[in-house]
Amino acid sequence: MASSGADLELQAVTKRFPGFTAIEELNLTIPAGSFFALLGPSGCGKTTTLRIVAGLEDPSTGRVLIGDQDVTRTPAHKRPVNTVFQSYALFPHMTILENVAFGLKRRGEKDAVARAHEALRMVELDHVSGRKPAQLSGGQQQRVALARAVVNRPALLLLDEPLGALDLKLRRQMQVELKDIQTDVGITFLHVTHDQEEAMTMADTIAVMNKGRIEQLGAPAELYELPRTAFVANFLGQSNLFTGPVVSSKGDTIVVDVAGRKVAVPTARAQRHAGDVTIGVRPEKLLLHTADPGQTAGVNVLGPGRVHDVSFSGVSTQYLVGIPGIGTVSVFAQNMVSGPAVADGAEVWVTWGVEHGFGLADEPGEEPRFDPDDDTQAIAVAQRKRIEAELEEA
Repeated sequence: MASSGADLELQAVTKRFPGFTAIEELNLTIPAGSFFALLGPSGCGKTTTLRIVAGLEDPSTGRVLIGDQDVTRTPAHKRPVNTVFQSYALFPHMTILENVAFGLKRRGEKDAVARAHEALRMVELDHVSGRKPAQLSGGQQQRVALARAVVNRPALLLLDEPLGALDLKLRRQMQVELKDIQTDVGITFLHVTHDQEEAMTMADTIAVMNKGRIEQLGAPAELYELPRTAFVANFLGQSNLFTGPVVSSKGDTIVVDVAGRKVAVPTARAQRHAGDVTIGVRPEKLLLHTADPGQTAGVNVLGPGRVHDVSFSGVSTQYLVGIPGIGTVSVFAQNMVSGPAVADGAEVWVTWGVEHGFGLADEPGEEPRFDPDDDTQAIAVAQRKRIEAELEEA
């Protein structure tokens, strides 16, 4: 039942509520047939963006195009879009087959039952088509909700935190299944989530949102290895960030003075090459040493410092190292031996290859763009006024 997805384009979309701006001048193009993730914390504007695409919210300014068709003022039920929510929204009194075929029958499709069976076979649930939703597990119900959305063959499928209610093991299984289904059906998927691992596992492209704007957009590996801002560096995983003036920018590296220590970063991996800058490195790129490793070409060294916390997490152990003048540095070490390799309170040095460092575009100490959109009462008031206006018109 492969179908063709459609491009989604947002042109200068802004959404204002009384007292704050939820989305500010958002420009975004999602290619047809791609799996695209909007990633960000609560209040960043990602769900508002999804609601605007679905037609459940009107933009204050800007346009929404699906496959070159302007749908900005098109009602939700007339858009070539379906949504899968976190709360599966299955009809409890209907069988699984009836749930999946419901929308097709409402539109008078003659082959509704056959297409519903096809969709259930796609999610490997046709054998339970005669059961009620309460007789299925959470993961199975989520797959039914997905089949119900895909059976309509929309140009665009919206996923609003669809795996949030599942346990960890089932969520990881569904991540793989969702990606496989998207590849099979060819529909454009727009996935909204705050779960970094979920976005990186499934999406071809991720847009990291913060305070109504896109901080950075790119492939998962690119965003992780080369974050452009401190927000991306710390929201998508963890980072050790250091600030200081650039003291040399010769050749293919810049050298930054970090509390009297010289730290090198490849020029190609740094956004700024002069003045005060912020540079960083991921915790898993660091190595711990219990003796001074000395200076080696192509290796940065910080220390000595002292371990003040050791956290075992199964696959790896996290060490927090306090270094005078610099602060706390985080190190992730894979557990190759039984128990921590370094004890709490030990004196250590940390090293990493110059090639693993990155430089951010942020001005050190840069102010936020506007206040956080945390006024939920303002949203409720705006929604009530709109409903009252619609009732008066009716």
